[in-house]
Amino acid sequence: MTEQRFLAMAPHYSTTAELLAASARRRGMEVEALPARGGAGSARGRHGGHYFGGPVFASRVVDDLEVALLEPSDDWLTGLPRTYTGRHIARATLGEARRLSRPAFVKPPSDKSFPAAVYPDGSRLPAGPELPPHTPVQISDVVTWAAEFRLYVLDGEVRTGSQYAAFGRLDAERLDGHRHAGAVREFADDLLTTCAESLPSAVVVDIGLLTGPEHGAHGRWAVVEANMAWFSNCYAADPDHALDVVLRSSGPRTLMAERDRGFCRRSATDADTEG
Repeated sequence: MTEQRFLAMAPHYSTTAELLAASARRRGMEVEALPARGGAGSARGRHGGHYFGGPVFASRVVDDLEVALLEPSDDWLTGLPRTYTGRHIARATLGEARRLSRPAFVKPPSDKSFPAAVYPDGSRLPAGPELPPHTPVQISDVVTWAAEFRLYVLDGEVRTGSQYAAFGRLDAERLDGHRHAGAVREFADDLLTTCAESLPSAVVVDIGLLTGPEHGAHGRWAVVEANMAWFSNCYAADPDHALDVVLRSSGPRTLMAERDRGFCRRSATDADTEG
């Protein structure tokens, strides 16, 4: 008997969640709204599930759903050649970042434990018991992005995309028909031809157009970051194609490809076992 595929949604509402749910229903999938408390609720033990929502909530339900969550490694961006990053990026700890005496862009590699932002110096970084000195961070040069694009990538191919910002301000526009569409796809194709094996088979990659005197009058293309598709805003991207990527990025563990095992987010069970 064929399993009935379904999309389990975290209880937090978002426009992207609504768009993906509508897309899932159009292709005959059930959409299960998970309860805010009590784990996966009625979805516990069901087979054929996929997940969309945040990582904190995911940690409480993925074992019940038996879902594999794919995500890029924390050091993916810092391991890229500067040809693709266009700026210096280093992996460090929050304790090291607090000693910075210059402006820098500082962010957590994958979670949202504090806001990713330009900080005037290390003393301005957030503090608190939930942010110990060993917390991993990425530190990069301060740059200006003339335009930033989100690309949904499946098996090394861009399936859909969207501009999401211009000069740091939200400005969503479909990739198809965009004046930079050709340049975006050319840069992405080059990047993925070289680096696709260093990413999960389903992932979101953000790229942008750097501007400023150091990058020339016409700027240069560079990677902003990579993110998990199961927790990404699709902005103006085609939700049907975005859903293809989301479903692969958060599908049943029994269907996970061997090449993706190294990109699978650890479940609570794994953490307890190793701890």
